[in-house]
Amino acid sequence: MTREEKPYVMVKEDKNLTGNARFEGFCIDLLKWIAGQVGFQYAIRLVPDHMYGVYDPKTKEWNGIVRELMEKRADLAVASMTINYARESVIDFTKPFMNLGIGILFKVPSSQPTRLFSFMNPLAVEIWLYVLAAYMLVSFTLFVMARFSPYEWNNPHPCLAESDIVENQFSVSNSFWFITGTFLRQGSGLNPKATSTRIVGGIWWFFTLIIISSYTANLAAFLTVERMITPIENAADLAEQTQISYGTLEGGSTMTFFRDSKIGIYKKMWEFMETKSPSVFVKSYEDGVKRVLEGDYAFLMESTMLDYAVQRDCNLTQIGGLLDSKGYGIATPKGSPWRDKISLAILELQEKGVIQILYDKWWKNTGDVCNRDEKSKESKANALGVENIGGVFVVLVCGLALAILVAVLEFCWNSKKNAQSDRSLCAEMASELRFAVRCGSRQRPAAKARNSDAAVPCDRCSPRATRRRTRYCSTGHEETTYIPSIEIPRLNGQQQQQQQQPPPCKATPTHTRHTHCHSHSHSHSHSHTHKHQPPPPRQRRGSSNIVLGQGGDHPESILWRFDCDLAGEPDVVISPPPPPPPPSAAVSRTTTL
Repeated sequence: MTREEKPYVMVKEDKNLTGNARFEGFCIDLLKWIAGQVGFQYAIRLVPDHMYGVYDPKTKEWNGIVRELMEKRADLAVASMTINYARESVIDFTKPFMNLGIGILFKVPSSQPTRLFSFMNPLAVEIWLYVLAAYMLVSFTLFVMARFSPYEWNNPHPCLAESDIVENQFSVSNSFWFITGTFLRQGSGLNPKATSTRIVGGIWWFFTLIIISSYTANLAAFLTVERMITPIENAADLAEQTQISYGTLEGGSTMTFFRDSKIGIYKKMWEFMETKSPSVFVKSYEDGVKRVLEGDYAFLMESTMLDYAVQRDCNLTQIGGLLDSKGYGIATPKGSPWRDKISLAILELQEKGVIQILYDKWWKNTGDVCNRDEKSKESKANALGVENIGGVFVVLVCGLALAILVAVLEFCWNSKKNAQSDRSLCAEMASELRFAVRCGSRQRPAAKARNSDAAVPCDRCSPRATRRRTRYCSTGHEETTYIPSIEIPRLNGQQQQQQQQPPPCKATPTHTRHTHCHSHSHSHSHSHTHKHQPPPPRQRRGSSNIVLGQGGDHPESILWRFDCDLAGEPDVVISPPPPPPPPSAAVSRTTTL
């Protein structure tokens, strides 16, 4: 006894064939091998009601092949007949010749249209929310710790050794800007100086490295893998919705599985199938496959039949995994002597690989297999969730906790250091806290301890180095001016002379224009030349005078004096030219250092 079902049992199209020659398929070939092993003759006959056999609780009777065996109108049943408890209680089964389970047959979903914000697909929604929360948390943490840490309060004017105020570069806006710039790998121009704020910056850089690397890798997968709209992923999705109908083969073991199941999801699915109108049950597998192709229908069937259908139609696919595990067996009446002999033959055929050869023959080597792409059914790219990159958030939180601890230690240490030389520790900590919580200001008075530890400014940053003072000595009341430093090359024919520095330049309104820096004596008589003696030199530590004289006896001659300090940067002193002598007078000029 058998039942027509592709590819297990099929009737040939040739009408002239009779007897066993009319049938072909996997079960027909298997029966030939078993008959050759055991040694018996057989005649194949189709079941009249085209049913495998199911128990009807209302009539308390069986139908299909099971009833034929119970009434001993058949000696064997070779078909895609599932072994289950209800059937095993009234008939016998041999060892299973094929293992399988219940799967979900569904139509291949359509391609997902391109969306405007598809660039957000690589990360799940909750990951985007967590990244936003981390961005806010780290920004505020950096701002708070920068205010508490004494090493983030610095002199806003580095060229001034003493400053009454110190400034903090990490305001609220600057803190957010620093985190934004580093997250986007662009930088911000702000550099943390305290250990605590540097820990925050470092741990945030590590966080952004992992997030951006994961996003970039998954974005490439999204751009290269075709996205499909799959309304259902498994049996649980089917049970939670009503838009897509689903059913089984009427009178088969799959229908019995859902009817007798004690699992909540399967019970809910059975209630839906039993009450759905029109009926979701089909008479044959071919009807079920046709209904799936029409759309909005999922067919629950044995996995072997599902594989056969999927391999021959590229518009079909399997959804989820198997719902159970069972097997196909050859049925015999209760107490039949053929059961054990056939079971041994099945085991022998499995060990020799004959059953696998038959499976490949009827499932894969029939010539009508669909040429679908060699891509896995689960090759689609999935958005990264918390289970994929959740660890980086844990690392970020631990790093922030460490940075907060370091900031507290810095705050306490600075308060203790200031309190030792000025006031009590409690008073100093209270003062520091008052300034720290004053979030609207970036400046605060400088602490004495900080001023005492200030570095000595360099010569280039001092007013003396940045602006060279030029003293213009004359008898008039010209104002002292400042000009940049200039370099005067050595004049030909002149020697360098080094001596002690004279006192500051003082102009004396005398007849002979006399200064302490230098003097020009001009005689207005025709008989003698007046010479002016320089005052005694005054010693100045660490400096020397270098006098360069311009050669020649020209009225426009100018003396240049360089007052050099230890750093080698001179003060430039420019003296005005002497007035020209009368035409008839003898001119005598004396240059005195």
